[in-house]
Amino acid sequence: MTFNTKKMKLLVTGASGFIGHEVSRQLSLGGYRPRLMIRQAGDDCDICHFDADFVIADLRKPTSLKHAVKGVDGIVHLGARATFESYAILKPSILEGSLALMQAGIEAGVKRFVYSSSLLVYRGSPFPVNAATPVNPVLDYGRIKVDTEKQLSEMAASAGIAFAALRLPHVYGLRDLYFRQLAAGRLILPGLGKNIYTHLHVTDAARAIIACAEQAYTGILPFGDRRPSTWNDFLNHVKPHYPKARVLRMPQWLALMATALLTPFRSIRPNPGLETPGAVRTYNFNLAVDPDLLWQDLGLTPRYPTIYDGIPAAVAAGMESGVSINAAR
Repeated sequence: MTFNTKKMKLLVTGASGFIGHEVSRQLSLGGYRPRLMIRQAGDDCDICHFDADFVIADLRKPTSLKHAVKGVDGIVHLGARATFESYAILKPSILEGSLALMQAGIEAGVKRFVYSSSLLVYRGSPFPVNAATPVNPVLDYGRIKVDTEKQLSEMAASAGIAFAALRLPHVYGLRDLYFRQLAAGRLILPGLGKNIYTHLHVTDAARAIIACAEQAYTGILPFGDRRPSTWNDFLNHVKPHYPKARVLRMPQWLALMATALLTPFRSIRPNPGLETPGAVRTYNFNLAVDPDLLWQDLGLTPRYPTIYDGIPAAVAAGMESGVSINAAR
C-alpha cells in the first residue's frame, strides 16, 4: 500500500467496527498514526495494538467531539447506528451526530471529510446504478442517509471542506455478519438469493476510503467490485469453508412475517440487530453498480475485483491472523 509522503492526521469514527477496523489497520500500517474514536473504554479491544492514538467521544454528545477533532487534518466518518430501524431511532447518531461532527470539524479547521453512506439510498433496479441514478430510498435507513449526505455536503461546501460520500455496497470479510453467522453454525437467508447485488471486499473498501482522504476527493458516488453477483453465488463460494454450518432458506413472505413479529421486542435487546423487515426487503433487491465508478477517479483498481478473488483471500487472511473459521466444523 502506498501512502503520501506527507502524513495527515486523520480521525476515524467507528474505528472498532467492521470497516473501521480495516481502515484503522491500513492507516496504522501506512505510518499515519490515526486518531481512533471509541465511545467508551474497552471498545478498542480489537484495535488497541494498532499504531494509533485513541480518543473517547460520542456522536450523540456534541461537546465530546471538540476534543476528538482538535488538530486533525481530515475525518473518516464510519460511526453510526447501522440498523434498519425507524428514522426517529436512527436520527440521533446518523443525522444529528454526523452534523455535529462536521460542525466540530469546521470549527477545528478540518479540510477533508469522508462519509460512509449506503447503496440503500436507491431502491432495487434491473439496471446498474451510476452517477446519474436518482436516489429513491425505500427504507428509513436509506432516507436518513440521503438527508445526511445532503446536509453534510452543504456544510462542507460553505466551509471549503473536500467532502466525499461513498455509497457502500455489501462489504464482506471474515469479521462481517455473513461470515460470523456461518462460523457460528447457522445462516438464515430471507429469500431465494437469485437477485444480483454488488459486493466489495473490506480491504478494497478501506483502500478507497483512505484514497478519498488522501486525494481530498469531492463527490457522492456508489461503488463496488468489478462483477456484481447473486447472493446464491456468494453463498456457494463461502459455504465450502464452513461445511457443517446449516443454511436455512426462508421464503421472503415468511421472513417478513417473522421479523415483523420480532419488532416490538427489539427495544429490550442489549444490542441492535439486523433481523428486521427492512433487512429482508433489501436482501431481495437487485442492486448492481457500474463497476468503473470511483475507481477511475481515484486512479485505483480493486485488489479483489470479484467475489471469486475476495472470498478465498478473506478466509486465507483469517487463517494467517488466527481468526478461526472452524467454529462450525
